[in-house]
Order: sequence, then C-alpha cells, then structure tokens
Amino acid sequence: MVAPPVLPRPGRAHSLLARKVLEGNTVGYRNHPQLTRFRESGQPLAAIDAYLHAVCDEALRRGYTFDRGKLGLVREVPPITVTTGQILFETGHLLSKLSARDAELYGRLCNLGADEWRLHPLFTAVEGPVERWEIIR
Repeated sequence: MVAPPVLPRPGRAHSLLARKVLEGNTVGYRNHPQLTRFRESGQPLAAIDAYLHAVCDEALRRGYTFDRGKLGLVREVPPITVTTGQILFETGHLLSKLSARDAELYGRLCNLGADEWRLHPLFTAVEGPVERWEIIR
C-alpha cells in the first residue's frame, strides 16, 4: 500500500503472487489478509492489475525490470479506501522488516519526512483504525 517508490523488491514479487491467488492459480497464500482489500473492491483482478501497473511504472522508472505481460489489461477501477490506522500499521510493519533485511533502504525511509511518504495511487486514505481483517502479532 505504500507508494511504489518505497516498495522493496520482495514486495513486488509478493504482489505478483497475490495476483495469481486472486486468479485462483495457486494453493498457497489464499487467506492472506491483504487480499481482502482487493476481494472487497468488487473487481479483484482489475484492482490488483491497477496496483501492479503502477508498481511496474515505478520499477521501470527506477531502472528495474518488471514483466508487464504478467498483468491483465489496464482498466480504470474505483479507488480503494484504506484507514489511517492501517497505513500506520503497514508502514511500521514495512520498516520492521526492512531493519532486518535491507539496512540501506531502511535508513533512507527513516530519513524521509512525513510529507514524503505517499500512498499508492490506487488507495484513498480515510480516518479509522487498523482494518478488521489485519492480523496483529
């Protein structure tokens, strides 16, 4: 959900796996809570494709490779709302993972000002707590 410029490489791979799950093409990962937001959009494949096309655009802008052929057609989909509590939770979760896996990116993100963090263009923020489907450990 964090804007594509800060989505680490494993996050991009997980997003492609999420698409396979929504297509019904995998047996694992099917109950991951993050998929709920796409399923509840009413157009899960179109929503995940919209998400992934923006990630692909950013990856290509940054000089990474990303096979757009793995995605469906670009379609306009309504924005998906996400609560401010969920945004804070996911940002903290991302930073926690990066502190152990990618010290350089972790350091860069910790030095960003609050106004430099962006939400992925598919999402619109609304006030609220962590989403009901999130698993908090």
